Amino acid sequence: MNDLTPGLAGLARRLRSLPPSCGPVRLVAVDGHAGSGKSTFAARLSDALGDAPVLHLDDLATHDELFAWTERLREQVLVPFSRAEPARCTPYDWTRRRFGPARTLEPAPVVLMEGVGSGRREVRPVLAALLWMELASGPSWERGRRRDGPALGEFWDGWTAAEERHFAEDPSRPYADALIRQLPVGYEWLKGPRPTTGANLFVTESEGLAPPP
Repeated sequence: MNDLTPGLAGLARRLRSLPPSCGPVRLVAVDGHAGSGKSTFAARLSDALGDAPVLHLDDLATHDELFAWTERLREQVLVPFSRAEPARCTPYDWTRRRFGPARTLEPAPVVLMEGVGSGRREVRPVLAALLWMELASGPSWERGRRRDGPALGEFWDGWTAAEERHFAEDPSRPYADALIRQLPVGYEWLKGPRPTTGANLFVTESEGLAPPP
């Protein structure tokens, strides 16, 4: 870890200080456009939280149900967590187009849930906090397409249309407790637009967060 990582550690401390939101779990959503850096940020925040479990919503979505995964989330994750029991997810294999063997997700004090739509209205009541990756759709999608290459161009065409529809009907950003912006080195976070929660939890000025080397 380098000299700037205490900023990320500070965010982790703030999240740990929240009251549990789903059974004994503080469920923290990391939402944003596809390609905005959610997975990378969630991994670094997990490290700062002492290897907190991370639920990837790509494991619950499918080619035919890009956003129709809420019932799987409820049955496989939210109901078990509400009972202080381990979740048992059956991750979707995007290459074989089928669900794979079940994996266990322990009801840790903080569990991160990253994915497009993780802050949707059906999920917000059980969230301790909603973090939004502050990168516009255009640059996010361009970065995602560049990452995945031309072979997935057709998939991205369908995805961007579906994502636009989702956020038009069910936006997450207006309910975010904090906005996370990636910097050339590390991150900064700002207080989000959510008016009623997190007012004393997140900083009102930006603070740099550097990733681990």
